[in-house]
Amino acid sequence: MPLPISLFLLLLLLFGLSLLWLELRHRLRPASPLRLLPGPFQVKRKAQGLELSGEITIRNPHGRMEVFVPEINVQPVLLGRADLTEVRSEVRITPLHPDEEARPDHYWAAYIVKGHKSTAVQLRINLIGPAGTDLEGLIDTVWLDIQWINYGPFGRLWRRDGILVPVQKPEPTPAAIASWREGEHCRVLPVRTHLLGVLDDPQQVLEHYTGHLLQPGDVLTIGETPLAVMQGRYHHPSMVEPSMLSRLLCRVFHPTSSLATACGLQTLIDIVGPARVLCAWLAGSALKLIGIKGGFYRLAGDQARLIDDVTGTTPPYDQTLVLGPEAPELFCHRVAAALGVAVAVVDVNDLGRVKVLASSRDCDEELLHRALKPNPAGNANERTPLVLVRPA
Repeated sequence: MPLPISLFLLLLLLFGLSLLWLELRHRLRPASPLRLLPGPFQVKRKAQGLELSGEITIRNPHGRMEVFVPEINVQPVLLGRADLTEVRSEVRITPLHPDEEARPDHYWAAYIVKGHKSTAVQLRINLIGPAGTDLEGLIDTVWLDIQWINYGPFGRLWRRDGILVPVQKPEPTPAAIASWREGEHCRVLPVRTHLLGVLDDPQQVLEHYTGHLLQPGDVLTIGETPLAVMQGRYHHPSMVEPSMLSRLLCRVFHPTSSLATACGLQTLIDIVGPARVLCAWLAGSALKLIGIKGGFYRLAGDQARLIDDVTGTTPPYDQTLVLGPEAPELFCHRVAAALGVAVAVVDVNDLGRVKVLASSRDCDEELLHRALKPNPAGNANERTPLVLVRPA
């Protein structure tokens, strides 16, 4: 027997109020406006090892809220090709507050970052190895694990950020010895780079490693994850507070999906909101009943497919959640104009799946699907995030 119109309207109203409650609860959750922005870092060889030095900025974009920073700590994590357990690290944190002098003992006194203001922090890390050890040859990169406290009207929040500082950078591959691979009516060249991070400018990386190789008609591609990490679009799972919705709903996704964990799904909820995620799941489930798959991912937005959960990418980002890149179309158009060739942002896996997220004008996407189907960049630690495609 069909439901009376009044009962249907009541159920619809209750559903709408539930969505409103989810959105309000999500938007009113404790959050700090402070942003940590890394500056340039330098790596110098010292008599006993290496010295890394640079600055980070703590900015408060909020107009009225004042936020305390009572604690900040930095833990260097060394990545290399050998046993680095005997390498000792010394960290010095020096506040560079605009209205206070740094203490001579380098003690971090609790500081208030006022609205629309910022402060800076100088980091100096000395890496000391056993006598006679060439640390520059052993250490590939240094991951700076930054743990700091935000204190204010929202309560006391523990924050965790990471900055990758490259120690070794390979030289660009000379054109004369470039190892091109033969593809279907094309040639493909995976281009090796250093381990990329937020300190790198994406356009400069492409120019540095491929500028001397480019010819008219080429298509230069970059993986969506390397571009995202250079844009700083990653965060540690400890920064995510899973809601009841994410804890329940994540169980319906395939175990290999990045949305099959509470933190992975909550990351999507933090981007598009709980109401959209819930409605996308309900509509996607209904579409699946009539044989239409993938409805959730189309309705929940592009980031639903692009989020990489823990272990989804190369170390040290394997311990973080990586989002999809920001404004990939604008990036492609800008870099294509600078380099004079077509540029595309792609997502490729070992199963032969090729997705072109964005491309510049006159980019032959059919050519990219043929060339990238074998996944020449690889999904392991090849460090070839750039692939140059040349039509035969």
